[in-house]
Amino acid sequence: MSGAGSRRPRDAVRTLAPPVAVWAATRAVLLLCVFKVLVLPGPDVTSDISGIYHGWSEVLRSGAFPESDVTWQYPPAAALPVLSPGLLPFLDYASAFFLLACAADAVTFALLLYAGRRPGKRLTGAWVWTAGVALLGPTAYARYDLMVTAVAVAALFAAARHPRVSGALIAFGALLKVWPVLLLTGAPLRGRRGREMWGTAALGALALTLLFAVWAPGGLAFLTFQRDRGTEVESLGALVFHLARQFGWDGEVLLSYGSVEFVGPYVSLVSSLALVLTVAAFGWLLLWRLRARRFTSGTLADAAFTAVLLSVTTSRVISPQYMIWLVGAAAVCMTLRASRMGLPAVLVLLATGATLLEFPVWFADVVASEGRGVVLLTVRNALLVAASLAACRRLWRSTVTGPRRQEGGPLRRTAGHGRGAAAEPGSVATPRAAAPARPAPQLSCRTTYDCHRRVNSAGLRPSWSRIARPALSLPPRPAAR
Repeated sequence: MSGAGSRRPRDAVRTLAPPVAVWAATRAVLLLCVFKVLVLPGPDVTSDISGIYHGWSEVLRSGAFPESDVTWQYPPAAALPVLSPGLLPFLDYASAFFLLACAADAVTFALLLYAGRRPGKRLTGAWVWTAGVALLGPTAYARYDLMVTAVAVAALFAAARHPRVSGALIAFGALLKVWPVLLLTGAPLRGRRGREMWGTAALGALALTLLFAVWAPGGLAFLTFQRDRGTEVESLGALVFHLARQFGWDGEVLLSYGSVEFVGPYVSLVSSLALVLTVAAFGWLLLWRLRARRFTSGTLADAAFTAVLLSVTTSRVISPQYMIWLVGAAAVCMTLRASRMGLPAVLVLLATGATLLEFPVWFADVVASEGRGVVLLTVRNALLVAASLAACRRLWRSTVTGPRRQEGGPLRRTAGHGRGAAAEPGSVATPRAAAPARPAPQLSCRTTYDCHRRVNSAGLRPSWSRIARPALSLPPRPAAR
């Protein structure tokens, strides 16, 4: 017993040492980049922290939201990460923010390691997180999206055993940057767990909104700024204008609402089409939810990943930091052995690496619609489209068509919900139990004729090719004299 007990810590160290070492090495490089010891080509990704974020923090300290600044496009709880560098008063604003972002990264990594050691899970998610954040480069530490993703990862892991905690975290995350509300896509609609999760999320969001409204005016001004945004140069719809510029399109690129956007003829049309595409994507998610029949322990994370992926891909704006959302959701999926999102997760990692080259390395080529920048942007967006389609297909097959094919017909719903009720996420709908096979009658025969007679009386077909030939009990041979 002592030998087995001593081996367990050694096995844990041997298992966790490689991801921890790689995480520490890659994060040291990221910190060197944001502190400008190592400098990547292209624009300075940290300027938003020392300039815009710091300016917002000064306004927030005065007791008001920066509602007169059109670059403030965030829900009211975003004030917390913007003000968080005040927790380290002995450092300047930017340095404190970078270290707090690294701390949020470490917390997320620790959650993935802890979850990966539990039954039914694996450490693949920790590797996905380690690689994904590193592939994005210093942008990961120069935005507050990493802190939001840490909250979302915790919410997904808490959903199975602590639905109230998960709902509260989702509400808090939605008031940090809206997108965590998509984590409810695969949440249960019935039962105690569903009521707790949805109820806590709704009440928590309402309470936090009222709290911030009392604390400072202008907390909901971001809704107007988001409505007026156009087509950003890195979005899927922007490829139309990158191509049109090669044929003399007379539009231009301007800094608007905190991002670089196209301005000119047909931009409003493409922006409207992007909104239609987003609505169609959410319509598909609604259809999936109505048609889904089997929910496993991985369905909640798979549905959340698919919803976030569709939202990012069809958006009018695809900022580089949005990739952190996808990496975090993909890491949770890859932690769960029941997940079916392996291929989409790999495609997201490839798209994240392409994003680093697109911004900041070759961002000037993207803005100028030069060949190298346009090709790279096309590859990145094509990877996102492929990941979205693959995620939708796998989610649909694992919850809708797959169960029907396996059962040869409609699935029997989970017991306890009544006729016509859907199974809750986290439970597996079981097929209709097959009737137990009738045991073959025990026949004791002395002659072949006797066996035929007994088989016929039992109601069986007297075919010796379909039933086992019974052993004949012959009288004992007389002993030799």
